[in-house]
Amino acid sequence: MSLSLCIAQLNFVVGDMSGNAQKIIAAARDAYARGARLVLTPELALCGYAAEDLFLRPAFMAACDDALDAIARELAGLKGLHVVVGHPLGDHERGRSVQIQRRFNAASIVCEGRVVGRYAKRELPNYQVFDERRYFTPGQDTLVFEVEGVRLGLLICEDAWFDAPARLAREAGAQVLAVINASPFHVGKGQERIDRMSDRARAAGLPLVYAHLVGGQDEVVFDGGSFAVSADGRLAARAPAFQEQLCFMQLDVSAQGVTVSGPVAPTASAEADLWDALVLGVRDYVGKNGFPGVLLGLSGGIDSALVLAIAVDALGADKVRTVMMPSPYTADISWLDAREMAQRLGVRYDEISIAPMFESFKAALASEFAGRSEDTTEENIQARIRGVLLMALSNKFGSIVLTTGNKSEMATGYCTLYGDMAGGFAVIKDVLKTRVFDLARWRNAHDPYGTGANPIPERIITRPPSAELRPDQKDQDSLPPYEVLDAILARYMEEDEGIEAIVAEGFERAVVERVARLIRLNEYKRRQAPLGIRVTHRSFGKDWRYPITARFRA
Repeated sequence: MSLSLCIAQLNFVVGDMSGNAQKIIAAARDAYARGARLVLTPELALCGYAAEDLFLRPAFMAACDDALDAIARELAGLKGLHVVVGHPLGDHERGRSVQIQRRFNAASIVCEGRVVGRYAKRELPNYQVFDERRYFTPGQDTLVFEVEGVRLGLLICEDAWFDAPARLAREAGAQVLAVINASPFHVGKGQERIDRMSDRARAAGLPLVYAHLVGGQDEVVFDGGSFAVSADGRLAARAPAFQEQLCFMQLDVSAQGVTVSGPVAPTASAEADLWDALVLGVRDYVGKNGFPGVLLGLSGGIDSALVLAIAVDALGADKVRTVMMPSPYTADISWLDAREMAQRLGVRYDEISIAPMFESFKAALASEFAGRSEDTTEENIQARIRGVLLMALSNKFGSIVLTTGNKSEMATGYCTLYGDMAGGFAVIKDVLKTRVFDLARWRNAHDPYGTGANPIPERIITRPPSAELRPDQKDQDSLPPYEVLDAILARYMEEDEGIEAIVAEGFERAVVERVARLIRLNEYKRRQAPLGIRVTHRSFGKDWRYPITARFRA
């Protein structure tokens, strides 16, 4: 006895219930024609993950109900096909605009025009980017359903990270655990999932199949990589990461139990996964929000160079425009390197000098600033002139401005509010500066999207970073060396280590305390920054919720 199942590893759009339903229908028909009799869709596939406060709208929930009906109706003629559809479920009366008292993160099993089973997620995560207890009520029941003689216990995402749901499914007769998921990416998360699900399979003594979402949604990215593990925890099948795919697996039943098999896609390096996540995040944010293209300030520095390479891999050169805006302090090598990189990638490149505007600003403020020497005020004026120019081009032509600040800068406030922070999407907001260099070198050695090898001029990577807002300026004039800064940030911000523990690791107390102080002082800037792609387990944004007004000092 055997069962062919298909994991529909698909990219859905939040709130496009009709479009998502049609995507599920098309995938189910394709899978059925290729022999599958069970199709698993990811968690909340019908509405997209995560819909946030849209879940609180009765009309939104009603639209999900209608879309589920459409799936059942359209697939009614496919005899024996079971489709597991992830969707929100409310306890409202159908067809009536009434207040919903409870909502569930649920999945329905659709077969021959009917819902033949339904399950509500029991374990609701409420940490990092997750806010599920804000919207959903925990489920209480266990669901085991049978397809072609194979009994499957259905779990949703977080359920599989705890003992009880899998144990209860086995006690109810499950031979296989079927887990549907929407688990946001961070570096290393793919292997972490496999390790945890292998532990779960061994603990339950059952094989496990894991259907995972792919795609970008605002600041989070879902990396796909759906997989299966055998009852002893060995990897039995895996889909490619960061791409849509119908992934087929075979469940074979014998006296010894159920075995699972399927193609095993190779793993990628951490840099490759990170690059793919950034590319997918840009592509989906721009595409799903309907922007015709992107625009960025190209400075000749490594941050803007990296963002340009990501943007071209995500969108193609024809949808990317760059603007070099030299100031009186811009070195010749900066605009030469910027021009060369734009030529290598084939993007539009323009130059607009900010020198005349800078002089006008200084003249207008001369009487107010009389008797005071130049300082960061004049540096910030230059950055803000550039922000105004980029936003003007964005308004006129519709392209979204990509900001180019990295996580090290966002942490310490080494960025200008309404200046280089002005824009719509912060591509490398969660990438530390040292990793920016690593990614630049990796991209020069690889051409994953066929847009050109070695896109970043070597001098951009090797020259000391500088904002070029005053004579002979270097980043390290204002910040600790990036190797030291990033190591402290990783411990203090990402791992929540205390100052004493970091000092005990050999870091200078004065430097650690200074970094902690900069993080605290610049919370107000980060609150006004554009959203950006989350690629670590602790990013500024939903993962980091610190008050601006506070007197606590560590």
